Amino acid sequence: MVNPIVSIIMGSDSDLPVMQDAATILKNFNIPYELTIISAHRTPKRLVEFSENAHKRGVQVVIAGAGGAAHLPGMVAAISPLPVVGVPIKSSNSIDGWDSVLSILQMPGGVPVATVALNGAKNAGILAAQIVSVGNKEIRQQIIDYKNDLTAQVEEKIKRLENK
Repeated sequence: MVNPIVSIIMGSDSDLPVMQDAATILKNFNIPYELTIISAHRTPKRLVEFSENAHKRGVQVVIAGAGGAAHLPGMVAAISPLPVVGVPIKSSNSIDGWDSVLSILQMPGGVPVATVALNGAKNAGILAAQIVSVGNKEIRQQIIDYKNDLTAQVEEKIKRLENK
């Protein structure tokens, strides 16, 4: 198995339906990834061990999804030298998702977390691929092709609409 270069982590298995979108994107770009659960509140020692060592294992980007208080992305960013993409998740204990959005978005100076939209794991996967593409021309070309395909899809929709 190829070592993962993107790590997708989430606070609970209930976050998997959202976070699976990031995995799907990475799989489509043939980017090796891992997927696991790390709870900032229930497994703090696991969080520290992961955050201190992910870069030593060859991970280049962390995608961290969490709901409610959503401390996972920020805590990883506080410890790890890697870029962290936070995915706020509207969970069962969430205040319409706003608590998760603000917990991830409002990081103090010096501890950045790139934050995507509520339940926006697809964009987190794309952003992680773009970050990895900085040092990988093959992945960069895949990103270019992906964006060209998005344009083509919209142009096709325009044609269908205007020909009605």
